[in-house]
Amino acid sequence: MNLAIKHDDISAAAARLHGVAHRTPVATSHTANERTGAELFFKCENLQRMGAFKFRGAYNSLSQFTPEQRRAGVVTFSSGNHAQAIALSARLLGMPAIIVMPSDAPQMKIEATQGYGAEVQLFDRYTEDREAIGRKLAGERGMTLIPPFDHPHVMAGQGTAALELIEDVGALDVLLVCVGGGGLISGCAVAAKHALPRCRVIGVEPEAGNDVQQSFRRGEIVHINVPKTIADGAQTQAPGRFTFPVIQALVDDVLTVSDAQLVSTMRFFAERMKMVVEPTGCLAAAAALEGGLDVRGKRVGVILSGGNIDVARYAALLGHR
Repeated sequence: MNLAIKHDDISAAAARLHGVAHRTPVATSHTANERTGAELFFKCENLQRMGAFKFRGAYNSLSQFTPEQRRAGVVTFSSGNHAQAIALSARLLGMPAIIVMPSDAPQMKIEATQGYGAEVQLFDRYTEDREAIGRKLAGERGMTLIPPFDHPHVMAGQGTAALELIEDVGALDVLLVCVGGGGLISGCAVAAKHALPRCRVIGVEPEAGNDVQQSFRRGEIVHINVPKTIADGAQTQAPGRFTFPVIQALVDDVLTVSDAQLVSTMRFFAERMKMVVEPTGCLAAAAALEGGLDVRGKRVGVILSGGNIDVARYAALLGHR
């Protein structure tokens, strides 16, 4: 099976990230376990550097640049978390960065990206092609383009989240992972299936943006319109050419949850576990906590992918019942 990444790539990424990325904690909740009839282990990537798992893939990618690539710098396109991850990684490695971000991205994500020292160029996600803008900038300035998910170095870096989780908690029956373009789940699936061949790896998308679920069921990449969902990190239109074959080969199923279920899950984390988790970060947990997936009697790993959300937006979502 000739996939874009293998377990050795994730092990190598873990070595590069050691002492740079946080080894994020694993949280548990008696209430969550009682509600689901399972043992849930939440991998808290909302507590990662810059607030999301994206730092893993970004730093793993940029740390492999040649001296020439470092001098020229990096360009990427992102709705927010990958933007911040690339910006921070570039600052740590001493290279320039340009980030192409949608004009309607959360303001805190735009400001944080600029705060890490990156140049931000805004675009209209509904009328402009972010990839075309990124490629044009890379060509004009001689920079290296690192996309948000469809890159082997990004995928391998993201897989270290599952690697750490399994090292910390042991055997799992199920691993739940949020899905946007597939970088996180592809890396996590490789890590999980290597360590635990019988572990079921299940992806979770927003109902409005189920491009990966459609692709998974059809057996080929399906493109959709930009989805309208509060899970802004999962507003992708199609899985990637590197990520999709890994998903086909190693992921057991792809489920969806509603925006209302995401809000309910955000509220659970705030009220019961005293944690801020952004809507996209709640995707995997919502599948278990909101009753969409029967996990009774199982040991379940859950990746909480991020915690970056504007405070006013967060309060508005939680206040809406």
